[in-house]
This record gives sequence, structure tokens and C-alpha cells, in this order.
Amino acid sequence: MSGALYLVPNLLGAVPPQDVLPVRTLAAARGIAHWVVETPKAARAFLKTLDLPTPIAALDLRVLADATTPADLAALLAPTQAGSPVGMLSDAGCPGVADPGAVLVAAAHAAGIQVVPLVGPSAVLLALMASGLNGQSFAFHGYLPQAAEARVVALRRLETESRSHARTQLFIETPYRNVAMLETLGRTLAPGTRVCVAVDLSLPTESVVTLPAAEWRRRDVALYAKRPAMFALQA
Repeated sequence: MSGALYLVPNLLGAVPPQDVLPVRTLAAARGIAHWVVETPKAARAFLKTLDLPTPIAALDLRVLADATTPADLAALLAPTQAGSPVGMLSDAGCPGVADPGAVLVAAAHAAGIQVVPLVGPSAVLLALMASGLNGQSFAFHGYLPQAAEARVVALRRLETESRSHARTQLFIETPYRNVAMLETLGRTLAPGTRVCVAVDLSLPTESVVTLPAAEWRRRDVALYAKRPAMFALQA
């Protein structure tokens, strides 16, 4: 492997890596000794599942901090200058997509370092694929406001934008607030606005359901409590 920056997708939950990661991704990850990670504990847990030829304790794991400076970024990428690959790993899903990583990728481009994106699970794309909503025009908004009134305002804004542009709107929520989010969706959106809730993506308990907002008002939303979820709507 060359001195490139490899973007390695992480698992979305406890599942054998070979069930969701292709052979090329697994082979590349097993050949990397230098890692830039979101959280070391989560990174070690994932790497332990890969049957690496190198002991976990011998790996070089460094954290991509929020306050990373240009000098820090250069140091994180330094192994590539000696011909060694560097892997970047989020806590779950694909680095740089709804997760940290873009700043390191930008630094790699600026330094003329090859960037290699590897295939693996992205909750955003998996939910969009399975939603039945518009996949030609969509936007991801991360987390919506926690405060109840602000959440309502944000949802109405997304619904209006979706209606104006025929655009699917995707967002996430902390699992313990899923029930509150679903109750707000049912109360706030127009009855015919379609809402997709995708939970436990890529896991044996995976569920993807798309219904009009009016139908979600009649659903037992407690079934979605404390489960990793992706939400999407289209008016």
C-alpha cells in the first residue's frame, strides 16, 4: 500500500465485519499501522474485529481533535511522506460523511497526498436508498434543535423546502430522543408528508419504514426508543 490517506468505513453496530465490509476494505484496513480516529476506544473495538496482523497495542492511533491546527494535520499525515498509509476512522459509518474527517482530507489534498475512499456502510445513504423518497435531490442536516419549539420550527422549514424543491430531507437524532422526535413529526408535518424512519441499519434488527405523517401519529413510536436511527421526509 502506498503513502495515501485511506478513508475506512466503520461498522454501524455489533455485526461481523465481513457481513458488511467488502474484501478490499478489509484487506486495506489490515495493512494500515497509522490511524487517525474520532475516539480511540471505539477505534480499538472495531480494529479488534478485523484479525489484524499487528497487535492493537502496537498501532499508532491519533485523535482528530476539534481544535486541530494546520501543524497538527501535517503531523497526522506525516507517515504518508515516508510511504506508509494512514487510515482515518469514525466511530461509526463513513469518515467525512455526517462524521468528522473533512478537514484532514482537505489537508491531504492540499499536500498532494492521494486520498482513497473505501466502500462500507453509510447510514445516510442506506436510509435514502431504502426510503422510497427522492434520491436525485436530497440534503442531510445532522441533528435538529433539542428544544421542542425550535425542533418544530426546524421541521416546518425542512418540509417547506422539500415541497418547494422536491427534495428529500435527512437528519439524525440521539437515540434516547427518538420517541420525542417521532411524536413531534406526527404533530407538526402535513398529513401527507412522507416520513421514513430507518433504525439499526445493517444489523439483524434493521427496520426501514416509510409512511405519511398521519400514519406515524397512530404508530407505537416507543418501538424506536434508544435505537440508532436516521430520519427522512419528503413533502
